[in-house]
Amino acid sequence: MSDTPRGELAGEIAKDARRVAENVEKQADTADRRTVLAADRTILAAERTYAAWVRTGLGALASGIGARALLQGVVSQWLVMTTTIMLLLFAEFCFVAGIWRQLRPVAPAPETDTPRLPAALLVGFNAFLVILGIAVMIGILVK
Repeated sequence: MSDTPRGELAGEIAKDARRVAENVEKQADTADRRTVLAADRTILAAERTYAAWVRTGLGALASGIGARALLQGVVSQWLVMTTTIMLLLFAEFCFVAGIWRQLRPVAPAPETDTPRLPAALLVGFNAFLVILGIAVMIGILVK
């Protein structure tokens, strides 16, 4: 009779050990998944920041063109040109800062489910915007 309680106790301990092992495995899977989701959110946040830089640069570029058109004849020419050039230089800064922030290496990211935007596409797009800004600046200075 003394063997039966020990056998039952050993069986219960074995069951408890299996349950603990299963729970540990589930928690590890959950932690890994949370890490992947956090990395995905980080990638998406970086892309939103990049988009904000580009949006601000485009707004400054349009404001520079608009400032020249609206201020012409209202204030002195040097003020018109200074305002326009400052807005266009700020637009160029935004385009360069946006791509620099997007491509700057940070801590290595874990595996993610979200693919990153191709760096060549971003560099090409921002190079086009910088060239466009320079062309606008030259056009305004020559005119």
